[in-house]
Amino acid sequence: MASGNRSDNDPAFNAFLELSRDIGSDVLKTQGAGGNTSFKCDGVMWVKASGTWLAHAGERDIMVPVTVAPLVAALRAGDPSAEKSTDFIVTALNASGLRPSIETSFHAALPQAVVAHYHCVNAIALSVLNDRDAVIAGHMAKLPDLRWATIPYRRPGTPLALEIDRVAETRPDVLILYNHGIIVTGETVEEVRERIERVTEALSVAVRAEATADSAALTALAEGSDFHVAEDAESHKTALSPANVSFAAGGSLYPDHVIFLGTEIGVLAGGETVNAYADTRRARDLSIPKMLLAPGLGVLLANELTAGGRVMARCLAEVVSRIPDGASVAYLNADEEYELTHWEAEQYRQALDRKASRQA
Repeated sequence: MASGNRSDNDPAFNAFLELSRDIGSDVLKTQGAGGNTSFKCDGVMWVKASGTWLAHAGERDIMVPVTVAPLVAALRAGDPSAEKSTDFIVTALNASGLRPSIETSFHAALPQAVVAHYHCVNAIALSVLNDRDAVIAGHMAKLPDLRWATIPYRRPGTPLALEIDRVAETRPDVLILYNHGIIVTGETVEEVRERIERVTEALSVAVRAEATADSAALTALAEGSDFHVAEDAESHKTALSPANVSFAAGGSLYPDHVIFLGTEIGVLAGGETVNAYADTRRARDLSIPKMLLAPGLGVLLANELTAGGRVMARCLAEVVSRIPDGASVAYLNADEEYELTHWEAEQYRQALDRKASRQA
């Protein structure tokens, strides 16, 4: 299936769609609507649309064409239009009327033809450590032929794009975004695919061992409530290790953690039911988190949680399972959380996620 009016007979573009689909189909790289890819040709960049899933590339029309040079100029001039990037859409080629990813401006700022940004759980686990500079340098030393850089946490959109633009002229092959994920670039799809494989191996970290979830006990705790036992077996890892519980409940680790799961992960006391927990929260005029941990038993998810939210529960399990025991973690602060939860672009993405869940 072509994207917009892009030809099905373009091997390079079809290879790009295949790479996008492969990235989106690996939960250790991309979860739900997270991550985005882009392909530049003749001054036009095709970039993943906001709220769509990379896993659907090639099956659904998920790429939006934008003009590169005017968008980069707007970004560097501080023009607010660079934030949504909608003013730079090539309307004649945007058959589905999609809206570009909230991260389109940084794709445009990077000069390489092919850019893949995704939420690699290994990269996130390393990038949330307070000693991440030294730790990441140790891992990337395994790839001496690649140019790489780290990017401090900034809100996705133009704040992040401006940070990336500062190093774009050095043509980095890899960018590791603190508390966010990774970017891999190249001039061809094949080059990016090969680099992704190598970087994935270099950043790989051990997964903390954990017990098995107790579905019967979890079902009993959730009885009569608005919560259910997480269906994905791996999502329970968050609750099956004291270290995992501590890291997950300690704060917000990355943007999609905030957007889809909220700013707080709840923890049940031993034997406490969901209804008892909820009553206590309401009595204190506190909201009820969308995800609850029953330490040693497993994870309970709010019935209202969308498909995007459920896969983010899996992402959190994979990330906290890779943070070393006793590590000091750099969480997002309250201002950074507020920035995300009150940002129109993310509210738009959440609305698309809710719509997709209803249709499903």
